[in-house]
Amino acid sequence: QVQLVESGGGLVQAGGSLRLSCAASGRTLSSYTMGWFRQPPGKEREFVAGTSWNGGSTYYADFVKGRFTISRDNAKSTVYLQMNSLKPEDTAVYYCAASRSPYSDSPDRFGSWGQGTQVTVSS
Repeated sequence: QVQLVESGGGLVQAGGSLRLSCAASGRTLSSYTMGWFRQPPGKEREFVAGTSWNGGSTYYADFVKGRFTISRDNAKSTVYLQMNSLKPEDTAVYYCAASRSPYSDSPDRFGSWGQGTQVTVSS
């Protein structure tokens, strides 16, 4: 299994930006579809964005389209989530995850998870 470690979370004002990183080790990152999920306080974990094994295909939850961008650098074994125009409702723990499925937006299809990084957006 691949091991994943997220970083880059923090406190930001509404309208601001953050870039999350997910560093992978243990397996070749290019073997996996990669995704970002989030879990707001008191809510279920939800899909945010995903990218195919080579970054050629990306897909997003409707609530982040046009604001967030997922990308990957397989040579650096790292996946990124650029978050712009942040809103207070984006406050959540953000998780990076890896899947063997070619297209995945369900948490059940992701077998490897990071520990999460907290993002807090103040109004």
